[in-house]
Amino acid sequence: MLKAVQILGWSTAGLTIISQRLTKTRNSTSSTVSFLSTSTNPRKLSTFSSSPRKTLRFNPTRMSSSLPGSDPVPKSPTFVSVQSAGDVRKIKFCQWCGGPTKHEIPDGEEKLRAICTHCDKIAYQNPKMVVGCLIEHEGKVLLCKRNIQPSHGLWTLPAGYLEVGESAAEGAMRETWEEAGATVEVVSPFAQLDIPLIGQTYVIFLAKLKNLDFAPGPESLECRLFALDEIPFDSLAFSSIYVTLNLYLEDLKKGKIKFHYGTINKRPGSSPSDIRAFSLDYHLQP
Repeated sequence: MLKAVQILGWSTAGLTIISQRLTKTRNSTSSTVSFLSTSTNPRKLSTFSSSPRKTLRFNPTRMSSSLPGSDPVPKSPTFVSVQSAGDVRKIKFCQWCGGPTKHEIPDGEEKLRAICTHCDKIAYQNPKMVVGCLIEHEGKVLLCKRNIQPSHGLWTLPAGYLEVGESAAEGAMRETWEEAGATVEVVSPFAQLDIPLIGQTYVIFLAKLKNLDFAPGPESLECRLFALDEIPFDSLAFSSIYVTLNLYLEDLKKGKIKFHYGTINKRPGSSPSDIRAFSLDYHLQP
């Protein structure tokens, strides 16, 4: 049973951490959540089963997607064991003293680690945080066409790796400036999406433009405001962006923007641009 999860909350003083107790819902009736699917028609709705929402609780739901014409993604259990995205055997030398490493499971641990044979320090591999902005302006959202690999030529929200020394919101605004030349004001956190297979966590903020002066940066071919019914779901760069935009459209449809947490479990061997080869597990929302 999932005991607790931390979610980002927004106040006038800035970002705060809110701890919410979670309980696993039992003997509940089923409901549905609709996502936009582009398998045959960009406007066609696909329906996924979920658990009903209850006041002051976060309820787990599952969603899945697959490429048109391919086999459906197998439904994995809620709790799955995923190997680390990093290959520890590639760490040949110590990052502190430069000595050669050995690869063993340290006492009291369960995973293989790279251990320095000179200073005995252990190299731990940790997930990277990707931060970005979902920018809405007069019923449109700002997307960037990527000028770099992976997913060159495909559309994405302005986002990138968080730098040391900046907050998640600051990093999201910086990435938006670098990729879209846009100055924005962060409104609230919108989604946290974990991708264990590749060792990434996405934190996406809702934001608004301070002005209409935006232009593609070096990592973008083009920046454009898309009407909600014109979002290029067939040409999105990553599963995380596909999920984020669908959650946003679903919230608009229901008339209330909420904070979302979920785990995107990618199909092993799928490419980053294979945006439908995933399942969204333990989707939590107010």
